[in-house]
Amino acid sequence: MIENEFLQIEEAIVDVLRTVYDPEIPVNIYELGLIYKIEITDERNVLIDMTFTSPSCPMADYILEEVNMKVEGIKGVNAVSVNLVFEPEWHKDMMTDEAKLELGLL
Repeated sequence: MIENEFLQIEEAIVDVLRTVYDPEIPVNIYELGLIYKIEITDERNVLIDMTFTSPSCPMADYILEEVNMKVEGIKGVNAVSVNLVFEPEWHKDMMTDEAKLELGLL
């Protein structure tokens, strides 16, 4: 039962991350490949490793706040910690095929 709850929370996290966009790019951050890791602890704390397409992203604070706010709003989530990482460096191959198609890269 517990494992099923964690899977439901993880699915909800992915769903909500698909609603977060960089205002300069018409593709959500999940499909862009900016989410490197989602971990849910036994205490239902969520740890997310993510990056940006560029270390100097002007919308970084806005996007991080939106990720925090939306994931914290998921039923069953106690706390959220977003870790901004730049290793490995993001590149276009990390995008889903849908994102590449949307951006005209396929």
